Amino acid sequence: MTTWSLRRRPGRALGLVLLGFFTLLVLRRLDWSNLTRPWLRRRQLGLQAKDQNFMLEDSTFWIFGGSVHYFRVPKEYWRDRLLKMKACGLNTLTTYVPWNLHEPERGRFDFSGNLDLEAFVLTAAEIGLWVILRPGPYICSEIDLGGLPSWLLQDSGMRLRTTYKGFTNAVDLYFDHLMPRVVPLQYKHGGPIIAVQVENEYGSYNKDPTYMPYIKKALEDRGIEELLLTSDNKDGLSSGAVDGVLATINLQSQHDLQLLSTFLFTVQGARPKMVMEYWTGWFDSWGGTHNILDSSEVLKTVSAIIDAGSSINLYMFHGGTNFGFINGAMHYYDYKSHVTSYDYDAVLTEAGDYTAKYLQLRDFFGSISGTWPATGSSTTMGPCFCSETPEEFFPDHPTSTPIDLCARMSWTRTGTPLPPPPDPLPKTAYESVTPAFYLSLWDALKYMEAPINSEQPVNMENLPVNNGNGQSFGYTLYETTIASSGVLSAFVRDRGQVFVNTVSIGFLDYKRKEINIPLIQGYTTLRILVENCGRVNYGEIDNQRKGLIGNIYLNDSPLSKFRIYSLDMKKSFFQRFSFDEWNKVPEAPTFPAFFLGALSVALSPSDTFMKLEGWEKGVVFINGQNLGRYWNIGPQETLYLPGTWLDQGINQVIVFEEKMAGSVIQFTETPHLGRSRYIN
Repeated sequence: MTTWSLRRRPGRALGLVLLGFFTLLVLRRLDWSNLTRPWLRRRQLGLQAKDQNFMLEDSTFWIFGGSVHYFRVPKEYWRDRLLKMKACGLNTLTTYVPWNLHEPERGRFDFSGNLDLEAFVLTAAEIGLWVILRPGPYICSEIDLGGLPSWLLQDSGMRLRTTYKGFTNAVDLYFDHLMPRVVPLQYKHGGPIIAVQVENEYGSYNKDPTYMPYIKKALEDRGIEELLLTSDNKDGLSSGAVDGVLATINLQSQHDLQLLSTFLFTVQGARPKMVMEYWTGWFDSWGGTHNILDSSEVLKTVSAIIDAGSSINLYMFHGGTNFGFINGAMHYYDYKSHVTSYDYDAVLTEAGDYTAKYLQLRDFFGSISGTWPATGSSTTMGPCFCSETPEEFFPDHPTSTPIDLCARMSWTRTGTPLPPPPDPLPKTAYESVTPAFYLSLWDALKYMEAPINSEQPVNMENLPVNNGNGQSFGYTLYETTIASSGVLSAFVRDRGQVFVNTVSIGFLDYKRKEINIPLIQGYTTLRILVENCGRVNYGEIDNQRKGLIGNIYLNDSPLSKFRIYSLDMKKSFFQRFSFDEWNKVPEAPTFPAFFLGALSVALSPSDTFMKLEGWEKGVVFINGQNLGRYWNIGPQETLYLPGTWLDQGINQVIVFEEKMAGSVIQFTETPHLGRSRYIN
């Protein structure tokens, strides 16, 4: 066999040298910009704030946005809600990112299923919507602790939303995992994200002047390069501004429109105006009324905002649901937790149905798209740059269906009608369910993990559960032994039902801090079932630890030797109960208790609403999905049950009831949100 070598073939070596030399000359003369994909070459500048206008590349740009939170809507319905947004004439989706749901335990991240942020953003892009991302870390959003994870409160010295080292270390770790998912979705990388918000309404908090610059730098250091925004109400606007970040304002009434010019100009001079949150309604709290904002008032204000030369985001376009235990609370004079429904009296209902607001706003935005901008104008509300396949537009997230991005991202060609609204999703009033089986909480305890033994009470966040991350949501049961009657006093957060053995004797909460223990004989078990009804999401949030806070006293003497059960009611919680453990429902059940029934669905499942007449307060689980809380004090009277969470055939229904059970569980095609109050 012949063996070739450079030494034996000197001509070969010379040829290789000459080839390398000429290759270098050719490469140096190539115009590399022409080899860049066409869609990326046209994405150089992104969204800019130039003088009094937004500019997207070379075109004046109007943001007509709407808020939808992916974590409040079943993933299977994301496309439906966003198609309805597009059909209403909006061009931009805004969404918060909830840290507490994405990092439920320190260092363990979840971006799957209903928390698949990337899939949500890409769905918006396929439909033809730009995206403004609001990643926090604090988001308010009427969600537990404003979206901050409760394990932060394990640190007794924690100072949330400051540059306290314990907080910034956690933020840095979270952003290290979140931003690599966000960066490829930015406009300049070929994605739909045109702007990113720095924190949320910090001017109303304003405890650390170095905090907002830190958040801005944390975003930029991790590759965020699109336009940065802040968002504040009138009281926090001046304090929330950050150098190099565009300030926007939140408001509701036409009376506040003067703030668009006066406050924003005072803060940042002649810059583009934007109402980041125009509140289309308002949230509800247990024991209150259902808030309503008249559709004609909404139309007038939206029209006035745009006439004032401002871009706008409708908060909310679609509110969705506080599934599970994620709702927040407010505590100004009295503590009030938010209801399960986040209907918000928004443009779409909780179930995604059309409203009078939707129809009127669609007509309004449709008239804009049909008459303005004029032919030849460089002003646009949804510019088109390209027509590629998703593989070209989002190379890291290929899809199988080609999309015409020119058509989808630009509905503003003069005279082009809006796309038709999708048909409403069907609703069904299923046959009532009569629970057949039952398990009292006291009987269920033996199937749970061993209790935590502690000399003193331990608050939820500091319980040694969930890999050392404490308990975030649900209930906690405290047990100890007493030998006398008297006055029991405790600092309970938020609501504690007190039992002597298994007999309920009343509640402790923010207003009721003492309760009389009746005469007892010998040693008796004292039990307190404490519910986290929702951590405050706006205002003072450092003191939002839940459970029993500090010692509990009987006749001014501290009690000790506690057994503590963590009842977080996750999916794994119910897996401990095999069918053999359930009993038939007795005539006089012992409460609290779990009730088990079966919902039969013969055909393709549809959305429905559960009505629990005769039941008092508790939580409902369907096929392991936590639908949220119900409470007969209102205003909410039904729970939204998405059809996509039902199976054709038999569906498991579990109700945890604290005090009084009805005989049946009813289903209806329409929601009942209770007594209404018009917002002034």
